[in-house]
Amino acid sequence: MKKFLVVLMVMVLGLGFSALSFSEPLKGGKLEVKAGDDIYVCGCGKGCDCYTVSKKEGKCACGSNLAKVKVDKVEKGKAFFKQDGKEAFTPLAGKYSCACGAQCDCQTISQKPGKCGCGKEMTKVGATAAKAEPAKK
Repeated sequence: MKKFLVVLMVMVLGLGFSALSFSEPLKGGKLEVKAGDDIYVCGCGKGCDCYTVSKKEGKCACGSNLAKVKVDKVEKGKAFFKQDGKEAFTPLAGKYSCACGAQCDCQTISQKPGKCGCGKEMTKVGATAAKAEPAKK
C-alpha cells in the first residue's frame, strides 16, 4: 500500500510540473526557442522594425510573408539565424503577442500590432485576460 501511495504521489507531482511547463507559452510576450529550432520571421529584411516571429507560417505585422529559418544560436534575448545568406536576429520578447492562450501553436510575437500566425489579432503584452483587446493599427 505504501508503495502504491508513493507511486501515485510521484505521478501527481509529475503531471503538475508538466502542466505548468505548457501553460501560457507567451507569458510576458516571450518566445522560447533554442538552437536548431525552425521559426518563421519577417521576410522584409534589413530595416524592417516589426520583428515578427512565429512558430507557424503566416504574415508578419507589416504584411509580408513570414520566412522559415533555423535558429543558429540564442543570446541575450535574441535568436540569431541566416537570412538571404547573411546573419540576422530577432528579439524573443515582443510588445504584442498572440492572444489565443496556452493551446495556441503559432506563438507569434511582434514589436508592431497585427495578426498572429493563426490569423487572430495580437494583443498588447501586459493586457490581462479580462482586459485583452486587439491591438490598434
